[in-house]
Amino acid sequence: MTTKTNLQPGALRALASARRSITLYGALTATALGAVAVVAATGHTVNTFMWVRAILLPVIAYVLHRITASAEAGSRRAFDRVSTLAVIMPIAIIGVDLIPGVCPPWYAVAQTLCMLPVIRVAFLTRGTALKTAFPKAG
Repeated sequence: MTTKTNLQPGALRALASARRSITLYGALTATALGAVAVVAATGHTVNTFMWVRAILLPVIAYVLHRITASAEAGSRRAFDRVSTLAVIMPIAIIGVDLIPGVCPPWYAVAQTLCMLPVIRVAFLTRGTALKTAFPKAG
């Protein structure tokens, strides 16, 4: 495992940008959780799926933030996880929301907006600086 000092400035900048994007993702998911709570409190229908996802996504944001910090410290394994999750999460989240009847359109839009910073992370982790800092093994 390399240390943070062994990563080039470009890689550190890219990982710092990824961490900020994950922080934004966390703030957006917390806002979505608040929206679900407000909708439920005002007597509108909120299904179990919406509650579970609204609660889990901010928790996932925290975990993803920690993993990204480990990647900043030079962990190849953490970088691989962040890189993989940044691709899988938007596809899974948006894909499920597109299934008719799973959630109301406003919730699907909110979840899509929450995924925009994660999509940015997917692009950042595939950039030249990070490909160079974490070359594929073998």
